[in-house]
Amino acid sequence: MTIAHLRTYTINKGHLDSWLELFPKLIPLMEEANIKVECSWVNEERTQFIWIRSYGDSVENIAKYESQFYGSDWWLANVDHVRSHIAHREIVQIETT
Repeated sequence: MTIAHLRTYTINKGHLDSWLELFPKLIPLMEEANIKVECSWVNEERTQFIWIRSYGDSVENIAKYESQFYGSDWWLANVDHVRSHIAHREIVQIETT
């Protein structure tokens, strides 16, 4: 079983292209914290960024891995810039069957 988050971010108007340039920079940082980006999409209206990130086989990994990622020097220095792109986040915990 794999534990993951299905994340839907509503991107601020006019910021999608900037977000799509920024997001690939986040992937190696998440990987360092054992968070795997499985896939990502943009909706037809180009207002939402939808993606899945996984945490391995344990729900307990979520808090541990997110603490590593959100506590990293890079994240702490750039959190305001990253979040300035996002108007709303919806996060649903999912698992493989």
